[in-house]
This record gives sequence, C-alpha cells and structure tokens, in this order.
Amino acid sequence: MPPVFAHGRLRLYLLKLLDEAPRHGYEVIRLLEERFQGLYAPSAGTVYPRLAKLEAEGLVTYATEGGRKVYSITDAGRAELADRGGELADLELEIRDSVSELAAEIRDDVRGAAGALRREMRAAASASAAPVEDASWAAAKEELRKARQEWKEQARRAKDESRRAREEAQAARRQAKEAQERAREEVLRIASQFQEQFAKSGGMLGNLAGSWLGGTATTARPGAAGAATGAAAPTGAAADTAAADPHWAEDLTPTGDPARDLDRLLDRFRDDIRDAARDHGVTPARLAEARAHLAAAADRIAETLRPKR
Repeated sequence: MPPVFAHGRLRLYLLKLLDEAPRHGYEVIRLLEERFQGLYAPSAGTVYPRLAKLEAEGLVTYATEGGRKVYSITDAGRAELADRGGELADLELEIRDSVSELAAEIRDDVRGAAGALRREMRAAASASAAPVEDASWAAAKEELRKARQEWKEQARRAKDESRRAREEAQAARRQAKEAQERAREEVLRIASQFQEQFAKSGGMLGNLAGSWLGGTATTARPGAAGAATGAAAPTGAAADTAAADPHWAEDLTPTGDPARDLDRLLDRFRDDIRDAARDHGVTPARLAEARAHLAAAADRIAETLRPKR
C-alpha cells in the first residue's frame, strides 16, 4: 500500500469526509474502504485517534447519538479545507494511483496463482492415463475459472475507481480556483464600496485616515494631543514622515478567514472616523483634505489586494 496518507494527508481526507456530512467513526472507516474499492481499509486505531486530535484542535466537533460519537466539521475545519484545496485535489489523484497499483498487484498475484495451477494441471494430466476427468481435475478447472473471473472484476473496479478519482480531482481543482476568484472579487468589491462611501461622506476623516493608511497624517484618536488642541494635520514633508499607529486594531483577534477579518478592520476604521467627527466637528477644509486621504488610501488598498504578477 503506497503511503498516500503520510504527512497529514489522512487528517485532510477526514475533514473532506466530514465536510460531506456528519459521520461516526465506523462510517468513516467504511467510506475509506469504499474509496479504495475494498482493497484497503484503515484500522480503528488509525482513524479514531486522528478524529480525537481534530476535535481537540477545534476543527471538528461531535454529538452523542445512540451511544456513539457523530463527528461534524466546524467553521475552522472548513477554512483549513478551503486553504488546502489544491493539496486535496492532488490527494484524490494519489488515491486513484494507489487503487491502480493495488489492482496491479492483485492481478499479478492472480496471474501467478493461475500459472502455477495450470502447471499443476498439466503435470496431473501427464501423470494420469485415464481419459475421463476425475473430481480433482474438475475442481482445478473451476478454481482457474474463478481466479480469472475475480481478476477481471478487480480490474474493472480499479478502472472505474481511477476514472471517478480523476473526475473528482478535476472538479476539486475547479472548485478551488473558483473559490479563490470569488474571494478576490469580494475583497475588491469591499474596497471599491469603501472608496465610494467615504468619498461622499460628510464625516471627520483627516488625521485618523492618514495615520491608519500609511503615514500621510498624524494619529488623531480621541484623547490624542493633536485632537485636544485642534491642531491642523501636517502636510507635505511633515505628512510623509508621520508614522501609522503600529497597535491599531490589534485587539481584533484573527478568525482565520481573511475576507471576514478585512470586513472587521473596515468596520473599526469607519467607527473611529465617526467618533472623531462627533468629538471634533467637521469643517469644509478638513472634509476636502480627508476626501483626498481616503481616495489615495482606497487606491493603495485595492492595489495591495490585486494578485501580484
């Protein structure tokens, strides 16, 4: 049996099976055996410890039904499965190849047994002068027939499984590519909406926008020295040397979903801008300067999110 489940591959395939539907451990073992057309089945000592480890890591959870644990994948498990979509497609191809190799081994074993049986039959026929087949001769012929039939069935099943695995791998690659494209389009859409919304906004944007988006203005949080005194935001060379707050929004714990984390950052940014506008008021000059900051920031973010060529 080739080691197709080495280096965390069995863990990945267990997540795939649980993503299809909640299952208990025995059902997972049975499904793996079906995927290999009965040529290979993992032991309970292989599957159950890995399910327990996935549960400890928060990637799966379980509920007790009829005295048995029924495992289900969590959002964190789906996120890992999505991140490793390409690796999953490669694993499907490796399983297909493993089934083909096992079928070839069985075919060789059957051929060897059939050859040995034929030699024994010829030897028996040469040693016997009786013109009529006895019971042992008939039994040997039947064994040979069964061996040939079993080999044909194994070859057919291996061919069917290879075709299905190839189709599933191709579909998995397409789905992974489509998911990546959807995620990229969604991020670009959010950035575009962000630019349009704040280009038309009447909120106070100046210092805080520049601070967060790369050093074009000084930090302007409620309670900061510049905000308390009403000092104007620096421009020109002074703005270029201002540094962004390195600890901004660090209290937002990452979820593991980049698109969701970006939404949370944009929400925090909008709330900070509104707080500044409420606390300090808005003037036409500040609004014009803030609009320019936001337009530049939106362009920079959209450029950052575009795929690197």
